[in-house]
Amino acid sequence: MLMYGAMTVIIRVAVLMYDEKQITIGAITSFFFYVLQIIWNFNMISFVYGNLSQMAAAAEKVVEIYRYLPSINSTGGETPENIDNQGVIELVNCKFRYPSKSEVMVLKGVSLKIDNTKNRVVALCGTSGCGKSSIISLIQRFYDPEEG
Repeated sequence: MLMYGAMTVIIRVAVLMYDEKQITIGAITSFFFYVLQIIWNFNMISFVYGNLSQMAAAAEKVVEIYRYLPSINSTGGETPENIDNQGVIELVNCKFRYPSKSEVMVLKGVSLKIDNTKNRVVALCGTSGCGKSSIISLIQRFYDPEEG
């Protein structure tokens, strides 16, 4: 509203100056194009500053994610005790709940031994919700079991 009000005042002053032969139509037109170009440039600068502030906020989030240390170190570090280097994966009396659903026991004392010394293919089969994906998530160390 302020910009349009200023334009109205400028047009009124230009009309008065034109009536008194102090300015030409060409000068008025040139002035208006100059003003529109300045307005356009300020509009672009505000757009760039808006993008820069969004970029800075996004970069801050990326740095925050980069510095996050998960509770489970799956990239190395300490190795669990009693590792069998013969290709054996074993779950003994494993109990597990997902952190987001702590009231639901997903695995209730599951025991499983996979012996890969003969290069066999192993498949986990069962109905929906029986714990296949949970067992794989535990093997991959996305989660730690409560017990076992």
